[in-house]
Amino acid sequence: MSKLCVHNFSISLDGYGAGPNQSMQEPLGVGGESLHEWMFATRTWHRMQGRDSGEAGIDDDFAARGFEGVGAWIMGRNMFGPITRGPWRDEAWKGWWGDEPPYHCPVFVLTHHARPPLAMAGGTTFHFVTGGIDAALALARDAAGAGDIRLGGGVATIREFLRARLVHSLHVAIAPRLLGSGEVLFAGIDLVALGYRCTEQAATAKAMHVVLTREN
Repeated sequence: MSKLCVHNFSISLDGYGAGPNQSMQEPLGVGGESLHEWMFATRTWHRMQGRDSGEAGIDDDFAARGFEGVGAWIMGRNMFGPITRGPWRDEAWKGWWGDEPPYHCPVFVLTHHARPPLAMAGGTTFHFVTGGIDAALALARDAAGAGDIRLGGGVATIREFLRARLVHSLHVAIAPRLLGSGEVLFAGIDLVALGYRCTEQAATAKAMHVVLTREN
């Protein structure tokens, strides 16, 4: 069966996965983009931008692993589009990534409001799921085939799947930054009681990489 995994999710030293005051101009909140500087320097990220450059090494190894063997994605509505609530106001919005998103497989977007599937260049099709996390996971498993499922953000989406013990493994990149406020990834979540333990760790100048795996 496909495994549901979180890859390359960055948090601050004080535990925030997104900064305060998220907006169109600051989709990750104030200071949130700085959490991902380790990723922006990697060869993997540069290749996603069509550039033959970037740094190799530990950061790049983790970045690349996040795209290996992935047959489907799940993400929250805010990761797909602007910070809005209620019915979709602009179905012309096709995400933050341009005409060819970096997913290249089916992506299931959690939402309370229906919207037709959106096919994009490069093999990405966004499917908008109104039935909750169990419905999204079932659809993603059917779509992934022999591949795994990558769970994207945001913070609230990952927390919901963690609480339900649906996440097999979670790679967190702890950036040497303090945000002071925003969305805390693990607040009120007892990872030990949920069966998670640290199975891998590696440090670079830009991030401390930690992999948490559910034991049962």
